[in-house]
Amino acid sequence: MTKSSSSAREAMEEEFLAFATGRSGQLYRSAYFLTGGDGHLAEDLVQETLGRMYTHWHRTTRPGRNGKIADPAAYAQTVLVRQFLSHQRRRSNRERPAAVLPDRTGHEVDASLRITLTEALARLPAKDRAVLVLRYWEDRSVEETATVLRANAGTVRVRSVRALARLRALLGDSLAELATR
Repeated sequence: MTKSSSSAREAMEEEFLAFATGRSGQLYRSAYFLTGGDGHLAEDLVQETLGRMYTHWHRTTRPGRNGKIADPAAYAQTVLVRQFLSHQRRRSNRERPAAVLPDRTGHEVDASLRITLTEALARLPAKDRAVLVLRYWEDRSVEETATVLRANAGTVRVRSVRALARLRALLGDSLAELATR
């Protein structure tokens, strides 16, 4: 390895490390909601996502190539959602261990609302969760969501409406009650 290729590789690795450090919190939050509050699975998904990003990181540093990643942050979110959906397809056992929530400081109302929403999201099918997280947590457009999920925009619109209806049915009066405290 020549000195210039070695320094280029080191620069690329430093750039990836800065990216991973800056994005891992957001990726974890998205993964946490996608998994319905399973923190361990969320961590695994983030690690898998960053591992895949690392293997393709050279695409971000070589302009003019056909396979160049235009927006690494958006690409990371796409990889995360696809990793989640792939995991859901592979998963043979639908049982979930009971999680004990750690004691946390902060506003009790916010924590109750978050726990209620997370539990309700966990009861939705994986694709419904993915649509809701992408559309309303990540604030992505219908078209962006469709691209990530490899679906057409009409399917995303219909799934969004139906998933929101299911979520509202699951939450019932508890959401209004939590929001007014």
